[in-house]
Amino acid sequence: VERPGIVHRLDKDTSGVIVVAKTDTAHRDLISQFQARTVEKTYEAIVWGRVAKSRGIVELPIGRDRRDRVKISARSSSPREASTEYEVKERLTGFTWIEVHPKTGRTHQIRVHMNHLGHPVVGDALYGGAGRPRRITDPARRQVICDFHRLALHARRIAFIHPRRGVPVAYEAPLPPEFVALAAALRAPA
Repeated sequence: VERPGIVHRLDKDTSGVIVVAKTDTAHRDLISQFQARTVEKTYEAIVWGRVAKSRGIVELPIGRDRRDRVKISARSSSPREASTEYEVKERLTGFTWIEVHPKTGRTHQIRVHMNHLGHPVVGDALYGGAGRPRRITDPARRQVICDFHRLALHARRIAFIHPRRGVPVAYEAPLPPEFVALAAALRAPA
C-alpha cells in the first residue's frame, strides 16, 4: 500500500512552499535527502529589533522544553543539534527583514534561534514576538503590528534532487501580500 504524504511541513501560521511525495518511493528518497541535509531551504522573516550582524550562524542544540512541553528550547532533556544561517535583507524601522537558511530541520528551529538572539519573529506568541507592540510609541505602526495575525515567516524556496528524474529542482512560493504590506509599513520612518 502506497503512503504518499507531506515530507516538509511548516509551522502553523507560516506561509510558503511544502513538499508532498506522490509515491512511497519518492517519499523514502525525499526523506533520505532531508536526513542527509542536502535539501536547500530558504525562508524570509521579519524580526523584532535591529539585528547587529549582517550575517551569522546560530548553532544551538534544541529539543522539547523540560518545563513547557509545548515549547522547544535549549533547556531540554534531549537537545539535538540545530544550525541556522541568516542574512539581513533590509533594516526596517525597529525591525529587520532577514533571509534564513536552516541547515537542520528541527521543530520551531528558526523561531527558537531568532528568539535566542533577542530578535523573535513578528507575530510569534509562543516565543516572544507577539507581546512587544506596546513598546511601539507610534499608534499607526503599533496598529500595523497588532493587525498582523500570523507569523512573519515564509518558506520562500526549497531545492532538492527530483526523486524520479534525478535532476536538481527548485520550487518557490511568492511572498504573501500581507507579508509585503507589513514590510512596507515598517519601512516608513517612525
